[in-house]
Amino acid sequence: MTQTNAIPISADEQPWVLPDKGIVGMWCLIAAEAAIFLIFVVAYLYYLGKSLSGPTPAQVLELPILGTICLLSSSLTVHAAVTALRRADVRRCSLALGATVALGSIFLLTTAQEWHHLIYEVGLTIQTNLFGTTYFSLVGLHATHVIIGLLLLSAVLLFSLGGHVTAHHAERLEVLSLYWHFVDAVWIVVFLVVYVIGR
Repeated sequence: MTQTNAIPISADEQPWVLPDKGIVGMWCLIAAEAAIFLIFVVAYLYYLGKSLSGPTPAQVLELPILGTICLLSSSLTVHAAVTALRRADVRRCSLALGATVALGSIFLLTTAQEWHHLIYEVGLTIQTNLFGTTYFSLVGLHATHVIIGLLLLSAVLLFSLGGHVTAHHAERLEVLSLYWHFVDAVWIVVFLVVYVIGR
């Protein structure tokens, strides 16, 4: 006897299908991660302007336009990857995954360049003042999530290039894409709080 996720309601109605376990699990993870980010954002806003010594955000921060465009664009490419895999177009899925990894990597590179400038040229570290502590904590937390997402996407890309990904795996790729969309959405908040409101 095979077990199905479809629960018949009546003869005239469509059966109710249980949501995918992976998607439900990812939404639970996203809710927990969103709470963590909320704490860091509130801390950043609370301590904004309360540093007893410089530098201040207005003195050292520049808008990360290129990195932001690349990261937000990667949401489109990861969505394209999922759509292509649902149509069993593995080649197009691989191309879209490659573009996603490339765009995410460019974002990380721009973050690394910003940190190098702040640490070695400006002298701002996590111990310099309250701004340094909250800035590196919040932006660093987001960068960590980007790194995790890139590692997972790179693994899927390698499996795809090796011929081990089929349309059967579309649901799993969608679960991973939800995480990546979350990372992108969080960056919008971080960008507004740190680089717009915070300056």
